[in-house]
Amino acid sequence: MSANSDSNRILTTHVGSLPRPVELLDLMKAKAQGHGDEAALDACVKRAVKQSVREQADAGMDIVTDGEQSKVGFFAYVRERIQGFEPRPGAGYAAFDAEVEAFPEYYKEYFGSAMLGGNILPFVPVACTGPVAYVGLDKVKEDIENLRAALVDVPHHSAFLPSVAPNGVGSNEYYKSDADYLEAVGEALRMEYKAIVDAGFSVQIDDPFLPDLFADRHLDNVAIRRKADDYVQILNHALRGLPAERVRYHTCYSINEGPRIHDVPFIEFVAWMLRINAGAYSFEAGNVRHEHEYHLWEEVKLPAGKKLIPGVICHASNTVEHPELIAERLVRFADRVGRENVIAGADCGFSSQATYKTEVHPTVMWEKFRAMRAGADLATSKLWR
Repeated sequence: MSANSDSNRILTTHVGSLPRPVELLDLMKAKAQGHGDEAALDACVKRAVKQSVREQADAGMDIVTDGEQSKVGFFAYVRERIQGFEPRPGAGYAAFDAEVEAFPEYYKEYFGSAMLGGNILPFVPVACTGPVAYVGLDKVKEDIENLRAALVDVPHHSAFLPSVAPNGVGSNEYYKSDADYLEAVGEALRMEYKAIVDAGFSVQIDDPFLPDLFADRHLDNVAIRRKADDYVQILNHALRGLPAERVRYHTCYSINEGPRIHDVPFIEFVAWMLRINAGAYSFEAGNVRHEHEYHLWEEVKLPAGKKLIPGVICHASNTVEHPELIAERLVRFADRVGRENVIAGADCGFSSQATYKTEVHPTVMWEKFRAMRAGADLATSKLWR
């Protein structure tokens, strides 16, 4: 059975990151502060993964994951697994410049408590200062074994593990060019990608960085496209030899709740996304800035054998979507790319960073998952009647 398909119904999945229990957050924080109990942390991660997988199945998810319970963040985790980087505590983290300039009062308050500002510990940028090497095989094997153990006796269609894209590690101060740097990072991360696939799971490449390229105000259109070409080539090189049906690609806009009037239109980068050697593509489609973009699939042709995982629930709102709206969203995509090529998904993760206070309350998140299940069943009844 393919990891991403079913012959007679709409499958459900999500993006990966889910809220961590308080006990786990406390142990993560203690470790980061230098007085952690490694054995207690490992045991707590195992319990958290087991609980998360069971709750995903109970809420109606077909394609499940470990909830990224072991990770401090969807990209920050990799710093424990790759050598060649040093912290740059005074460097700051430039992001969303156009948004912040347009709504400074809002984002000052928002970033103070949400996203990276809501981390269990302050976010510190890193820079590459030496040869990049992957040293995280033991860690990824722990993730694999924790997920494998959690799946026992839990009904599910298939499972995946997220892994960050090459552009999500840090800045370059060592290699001659950014392309050389990204190629080195991609080659290192390939070890993680391959380990996940070799274990029988799908790997999900988490990549909010592709849209960022198209939002770079310092580059003209020619430079943006050239850089995007290089980036896709580098990522595909890191994925070489891995079966596309075992690769999911997730992209989004890095930002959760906000005006978001400067999000890059999907049509501007969808062609590059579709060139990435993945079997399924996950993207934002369940929020008010991007729901209308389903129309682009009337002009853009989905390559044969590929599937879409449109977000049909929003990660940035505590309002629970009605199952009939979810079904309507799924039918729209099915009408344009084929019912067999659509999987129900979420816009983004619900706890991309380890935090005590997620933007969507965990009880609301699980209700959203149940609504997705109900909506997928409704869509199935319409599409296969």
